[in-house]
Amino acid sequence: TPGVGQRPAFVGWWSEGFARGLRVGRGETRMQPNTDREVRFVDTTIRDGHLCLWANSMRTGMMLAIADDLDRAGFEAIECMYTHPKKAVRELREDPWERIRLLRARITATPLRTIMGRFPQFELAPPLLLELRTRCEAAAGIRQARISDEWNQVTGWAWKVRLCRAVGLDPVVNLIFSESPKHTDAYYAERARQLAQLDVYRVCLKDPGGLLTPERLRTLLPAILANVGGTPVELHSHCTTGLGPLNALEAVKLGVRTINVGIPPLANGAALPSVFNVAHNLRLLGYQPVFDETAARAASERLERIRQHEGLPRGVPAEYDGAWYRHQVPGGMISNIRHQLRLVGLEDKVAATLEECARVREEWGWPIMVTPLAQFVGSQAAVNVIVGERYREVTDQTILYALGHWGGQEAIEGMDPNVRD
Repeated sequence: TPGVGQRPAFVGWWSEGFARGLRVGRGETRMQPNTDREVRFVDTTIRDGHLCLWANSMRTGMMLAIADDLDRAGFEAIECMYTHPKKAVRELREDPWERIRLLRARITATPLRTIMGRFPQFELAPPLLLELRTRCEAAAGIRQARISDEWNQVTGWAWKVRLCRAVGLDPVVNLIFSESPKHTDAYYAERARQLAQLDVYRVCLKDPGGLLTPERLRTLLPAILANVGGTPVELHSHCTTGLGPLNALEAVKLGVRTINVGIPPLANGAALPSVFNVAHNLRLLGYQPVFDETAARAASERLERIRQHEGLPRGVPAEYDGAWYRHQVPGGMISNIRHQLRLVGLEDKVAATLEECARVREEWGWPIMVTPLAQFVGSQAAVNVIVGERYREVTDQTILYALGHWGGQEAIEGMDPNVRD
């Protein structure tokens, strides 16, 4: 298999003739706002919504039940593929590849988007595996990839961008927000300048922990927009602290024209803001939300009936809790922590585990709390709490992190030397 940038024979028809033909049908013409007051949306309901609120337990049939409505709603993209398929295979007994193909058959006007981080997520593996996965996703019907590097390092972004372009996917690069002494506006301006040198379709300011505030956005977003070289920026801010909807409005005021949202009951809580709430408030501010609200509400009604039938929780607006700014655990991980601790009869350890997460993260040099680093911090924190003595037992990932395999020199230099020893 050739390396990234070296096209295999079959990639030629993807990235040239065939890929151009696909782009004609993905609705790209509707992706560009016609006026400065138009605001558009990316839907996260069948990806981030059920990850954050239903512990990634949405089955394919549930997604197909709302697929037609999602397509009619006129979103810029629909996220549908999570980077870690084991949940679907092991617990739900479903084929994640067939899921994409079935969704693509129903959703024909709106681009489907995948999440592209490490693969496998929690193991050190050759890039070949992610290359193979990405090619299979493109063949199954994915048209966009939202790319992450857990350290916001340009080396991690660049080869994934090249890979996406090689197989005909539009790369959307996550600039991941974190709150720590080193994650300043100057830090993000520098990373934005690095992104400006890459061939990206969009930049996404990603706030997985819901840590952004309107006040921080007023200095952060101008720093990013001034350095990203004119590349469109979208906002992905969770509602974990209750501020997601306000962040969406503030981002629009500052010039962002694409907001990531969800459809109730898979909105709010630890998930993304409700498209209905954001659209309502944007109209009051004089903006024009561009989506088919009737179709979105039809999807919401179907989802509510599914939720009631399955006995699943409904996302509700979260009360503000300053503790989130200490542990910074992302919404998708919280529901899984609760789910997994419940399975072993230790759900009462959730609060203590979150508090320990804050302490471990500081000792590790303030890694961004995003997959897979958030899970590494959270796992070690849980071990510390359950065992009752800090670092008496450590995970394999903790050892590899201390050796620099997850983050290189940046991880080594940032880690508390005593903990590292």
